[in-house]
Amino acid sequence: MDRQKVIIKTSIIGIIVNIILVIFKATVGILANSIAITLDAINNLTDALSSIITIIGAKLAGKAPDKNHPYGYGRIEYFSSVIIAAIVLWAGITALQESWPKIFHPDVTSYTTASLVIVAVAVVVKFVLGRYVKGVGENINSQALVASGSDAFFDGILSFSTLVAAIISIFYNISLEGILGVIISFVIIKASIDMLKETIDSMIGSRVDSELSLKIKKSIEEVDGVYGAYDLSLHNYGPEQMQGSVHVEIDDNLTAKEIHTLSREITLKIYQEFSIILTVGVYARNDKFDFIRNDLEEIASKYEEVLQIHGFYVYEDLNLISFDLIVDFDADREKVKKEILDEMKNKHPQFEYIIIDDYDVSD
Repeated sequence: MDRQKVIIKTSIIGIIVNIILVIFKATVGILANSIAITLDAINNLTDALSSIITIIGAKLAGKAPDKNHPYGYGRIEYFSSVIIAAIVLWAGITALQESWPKIFHPDVTSYTTASLVIVAVAVVVKFVLGRYVKGVGENINSQALVASGSDAFFDGILSFSTLVAAIISIFYNISLEGILGVIISFVIIKASIDMLKETIDSMIGSRVDSELSLKIKKSIEEVDGVYGAYDLSLHNYGPEQMQGSVHVEIDDNLTAKEIHTLSREITLKIYQEFSIILTVGVYARNDKFDFIRNDLEEIASKYEEVLQIHGFYVYEDLNLISFDLIVDFDADREKVKKEILDEMKNKHPQFEYIIIDDYDVSD
């Protein structure tokens, strides 16, 4: 089953389960005059609506690339996640408006054994549904499903709190409905803001996941003739469409044909292992001047702010040395560069130096 079908199937299961819970919880909430249970039912209704939006987003995102959108429509999934977050935020604000007055003017609730059993069953169902949906979302890298599953699991905890409040009301005749409603409201609002932030980060372009970055670089460095992989940059055009570029360090005496063969091998290997389309650039390596490289690395090791040096090359005919320097974002980049450059000029004054600023976009 392809990814889109998995998303649709999982979302349909979520819709059916949530609608059933809405019917039972709303009935219990109205009969028992419980604002907390009624709000819980409304929250389940928004969960069902979220699943519908997830299906629509998956359908639209699955459209084939065309002339105007050569990278496809994968990013539409992020817009569906934003809409879901907005719906959840609206539900949280509405719940807060309804719950706040109940703290000062609590309603009299009337729970029955049957109503408590329904709420208890709903708690278990929500836990199971949340774990299932989130697990599927993580397996197929669907941000919308992960958010929906997390929300469902969290709803189970909130429903459990409602059940506890009901039991306290029965045995101690204390109404916690308003207070619990406010707490639920704030939790829903916070969850929606977190969901929105995560989705916007993906849309803007957050840094490459460090674990994925390390795996890709390690895989590239396994190829014969590659001394190191640097400058990995990945661009996300949707959960299933990722492209990027990388520089590899290779011997400077390779022919164009050998470089072509090597870069093709790397591109194919990464696509087969990670489904990522990678463009490969090269850094030439001349072992003859390793002693100068070692001096540079020794100097750079004195600075904690220096994260990496790569792309080192000596142009012997021009008496020129160039290298890329990655300095921590929070450091004084110009100061660090100047001090390293001064030390290198003292050690090897016969050369001119070009230091290329690089940025730590992946670990």
